[in-house]
Formats: sequence, structure tokens, C-alpha cells
Amino acid sequence: MESAAVHPTTHLPCSSPNRLIAADSRRLLLPRFTDSRRRLLTSPTLKLKQFGGNAGLVSSVRCSARVSVAATPGVKDIDWDNIGFGLVNTDYMYVAKWTVNNPVFRGHLERFGNIEVNPAAGVLNYGQGLFEGLKAYNKHDGNILLFRPEENALRMQMGAERLCMPAPTVEQFVEAVKTTVLANKQWIPPTGKGSLYIRPLLIGSGAILGLAPAPEYTFLIYVSPVGNYFKEGLSPINLLIATDVHRATPGGTGGIKTIGNYASVLKAQAAAKAKGYADVLYLDCVNKKYLEEVSSCNIFIVKDNIISTPAIKGTILPGITRKSVVDVARSQGFQVEERSVSVEELIDADEVFCTGTAVVISPVGSVTYQDKRYTYKDGKTGTITQQLYSDLTRLQTGTTEDRMNWTVEI
Repeated sequence: MESAAVHPTTHLPCSSPNRLIAADSRRLLLPRFTDSRRRLLTSPTLKLKQFGGNAGLVSSVRCSARVSVAATPGVKDIDWDNIGFGLVNTDYMYVAKWTVNNPVFRGHLERFGNIEVNPAAGVLNYGQGLFEGLKAYNKHDGNILLFRPEENALRMQMGAERLCMPAPTVEQFVEAVKTTVLANKQWIPPTGKGSLYIRPLLIGSGAILGLAPAPEYTFLIYVSPVGNYFKEGLSPINLLIATDVHRATPGGTGGIKTIGNYASVLKAQAAAKAKGYADVLYLDCVNKKYLEEVSSCNIFIVKDNIISTPAIKGTILPGITRKSVVDVARSQGFQVEERSVSVEELIDADEVFCTGTAVVISPVGSVTYQDKRYTYKDGKTGTITQQLYSDLTRLQTGTTEDRMNWTVEI
């Protein structure tokens, strides 16, 4: 055990600085080391609720674990000026398990690495898995900011209910994210150079033969420093509109962040990229004329200073960046419409842009539909797109006052 590398402390706004009170049992739980080679630190007892129901918070007060981790040799040769979007192996990941017979988690940090999964695991056989994505940013004052992590927790709960899985409470989710970020804080890019991408996962890790919910679930979080998602950066991207492939169907799982939604678009995306497009824009599968979303982000159009985006109706992921852009735009006096948006309206738009945690806001320079290409702003970034990007990123990075109360400082 590398006891010299990790010095866990727990800070509470209460009289016992090193103790955590479990709300259900009132037992005192102490952060502790174990003799395991990989397990380094335990966090507050986590009780995950099954099937998305409500459960009590971990404690009656807001408790934030502060984790101090010595620098490792891993952060040595990263070129922060040219970091792209991809996996960089960091130091620690967060792991917790839930079982039918013992529905109580004790989450802990482990060295980042492979996990063991039974071949009969529900996630492998029946696709019982969800993931989330959020970011941490370094501020100029040395503090770290998270952007709306509670929204990711709520979305995971919604997906878990749809897939018959247990899910962490909002407080449990956010505290686990904080713990993971603090343990890997040396991997957060310098201010203005990128962010630390945070990937929470909830999977059916228990063995099950026969279609049924898994008997065990694993909630884990890993992180990676990232730059721009698209190689174009803030330069406009070119999209291909798919006419024969659809991302989701009414009554399906298009509205939750389940792993299967992304595997199904890989072929269309790969074919588009082979032709030089950045990504694919999908249409609804019923009328085949209304916009849904891009492979991994939501879509917006601007016409006569009115901003429109497809309404959330179960086939489109309720993006957190999407929601934030809608709120920011309305706060600035823009008219924002959430409704059905047709291909014809897209073609006739003044500006088009995508939103997502990974892409933030990405301007669209052109779309190709039925072999015809339509260009916006001569392939340049539109004024409204640029304004929204600047305003949102200033909020995310803490360079402007957060009047929305969206950021969480750790």
C-alpha cells in the first residue's frame, strides 16, 4: 500500500472533523486505509436506491471529503497546448458496488486500471449500462469548478429507472465526483488549456442468465484530461444528414444515456467521417424530416435572431449543455423555441450549432442533405453562436459571476 502517496482527510462544517454520520443508522464511519494493494481510501457509506426511488441523504449535513494525493510521474510530458479529446490514463478511479443481498455501498478510490466482469454480467449480455459526462475546470485562483454535476446525477437516476437499475442519490453522486476529481487534480489542464473530463458509469456487473435485472451493480468514475472534441475546435464543422439510419424510436431508450444508444450510431458515424464529415445528424424515424440530434450532441438553429432546438420527447437526450444554453439565451433576451424543427428550416437557417458536454458549443459550417451541401455564414462562426459560446464557457471556467448558481467549487 502506498501510504505515503495518499493522505485522506474529511472536512465537515460540524464539530467532528474526521467523522461521517450515516443518516439511517447514526453510526460513526471513519475514512480508513485497507491492506488491499489497490484500494486506497474509503468514502462515506453510500446507499443506492433501487429503481430510481427516493432515499435519504448520506448525512444530515453537507459533508465534503478532501483528498490529498501526492504528484505522480504520470503528468510529465503532456503538451497542454495540443491536447485533443481522448483517453489519458490518470491515477485513480472511484468504485462502489450494490447487491441484492447487501444494498449498501462503501465507495473507495482505486488505482486506475482494469476491472473484473463476469462473462454473464447484465451489462455484457443485456446492455444494462448507463454513463454520464461532465467536466472539471481549473480556475485562475487555483480552485476547481464543476459544472452542474447534480444535473448528471438526476439524469442517471432517470436512466436507471428506465433500465431497472439502482442509482445514487444526488448527494452521493456529487460527492463521488468530487472525491475522484480531487484525487486526480494534478491532471486538470491549466486554465484555458482544456478540462478534466469525468466519466461516471453505472453497469449491471452481476451474472444473470435469462433476461432479468442483474443481481449486482457497479458505480464507478474515471477521468481524463481533454481538449477540443472536434479537431476543428471552435471552427465550424460539417455534418451529414442521415436519411436511412435512425438513432432512436418512440417508446425506446433514446431519451436516456444508455450505452446501446451510442453503439448503434458507430457505423453511420464512421462512414461519414471517412467522407470528410465531422459527424452525422439524425432525423426522426416516423416522418423522416424532423431533426433529432447529432451522434453525441444536441442541435440548434438560429433564424431571424430566434433560436430553435428539437423538443425533448423521449427520443432525444436531455442534454445538460442544451438546457444551459436555452437558459443563458433566454436570460439575454433571446426568444428560444423548443419544438419540432424540420430539415427545411435547418437548410434555411442563419446559424446552426451543436451543444454537449464534450463539444460545449460547436458551430456548424455546413450540412449535406441528399447529396447537396448547404453552407452557413460562408463557413464561419455566427455572431449568436459565438456570443453563447463565450458566455457559457465564462460561466463554466469561473471567469464571470455565476448568477445561475450552476457551478460547484471544490
